[in-house]
Amino acid sequence: MPPPSRSSITGRPVMITGAASGIGRALARRLSRFGAPVAIADVDEAGLKETAASLGGMVLTRVLDVRDADDVHRFAGEVRGWLPAPLAAVFNNAGVAVTSTLLEADPDDDEWLWNINFHGVVNGTRAFLPLLVEQNEGAIVNTSSVYGLVGVPYQTAYCAAKFAVRGFTDSLRQELRRTGVRAVAIHPGGITTNIARNARVRKDPTGLGRTKDQLAAEFEAVTMTSPDKAAEIIHRGMERGKARILVGPDAYLIDALARLTPTHSYQAIMAVQKRLWAMRRSGR
Repeated sequence: MPPPSRSSITGRPVMITGAASGIGRALARRLSRFGAPVAIADVDEAGLKETAASLGGMVLTRVLDVRDADDVHRFAGEVRGWLPAPLAAVFNNAGVAVTSTLLEADPDDDEWLWNINFHGVVNGTRAFLPLLVEQNEGAIVNTSSVYGLVGVPYQTAYCAAKFAVRGFTDSLRQELRRTGVRAVAIHPGGITTNIARNARVRKDPTGLGRTKDQLAAEFEAVTMTSPDKAAEIIHRGMERGKARILVGPDAYLIDALARLTPTHSYQAIMAVQKRLWAMRRSGR
C-alpha cells in the first residue's frame, strides 16, 4: 500500500451504502480493519446488523432506502454530526438487478432498478457533496459496472442505469477539477455476490425455461472475483488516486474489447466466456 496522502482513505471516516452484503460489506470490513470509522447503510436491516457486528472499530448504522432523497439527506446530516474527522469517501454502492427482454420487461421492475442504481447514486451524491466541498477534500465513489462499458442482452435497464452512473460521475469529475474533491467510478466485473439471487426475473429471457436460481447459479459459475478481493482492488485504487477503477480480470478484458470492437464486443465476450466454461469443465 502506498504511503498515506491527502487523498488517502486509510484510517479515515467513510460512508458506504449497500453495506449489508457483497462489495459494500467487504469494503466496510476492510476499511474498518485499516482503522477507518465506518458509516454503513442498507435497506436490509438484518444484513446491516451482521455487517456492523463484524466490524471492530467505530461504526454508525442506518436502515436506508437510497430511493428516498429526503431520507438520504437526513442521513447525511446524521453522518455529519457523527464524524470524528473529515469524511474521506462516500461510496454510493447500493444496487439491484433485473433480467428480461425489453419486449417482456415489466416497467415497474425497470423503474425499481433505475431508482436504486442511478437515482440512488444521485441522491447520495447530492446529499454528501456539500460536506465534501466544504471540507475541500474527500471523494464521491460511485459503483457503475462493466455493463456501464458495454451493452449486453436482457440487461437493458441495468446497462442504462450503469451507463448513466458512468456519465454522471465523469461529468461531476470535471465540475470538481478546481476543488479538493474527487469523483471516482467503479466498474466491477463478475463478483460473487447475491445480486443475481436477489434480482427480479419473471421468466428465462432466452426461452430455455431456466429458473431464477438456475440463472443465478450460471452467473456465479463464471464470476472471477470475490467481494473481499474487489474491496482490496477498490481500496488500492483509491490510495493510488485513480479516477476509474476496474475490478477483476474480466473487467479489464471487457474494457479492452469495448475499445477495440465497440459494436461487436458482446460477441467477443461470449467467445471468451465459452472458452472459460470449457476450461472449468475440464478442470484446467
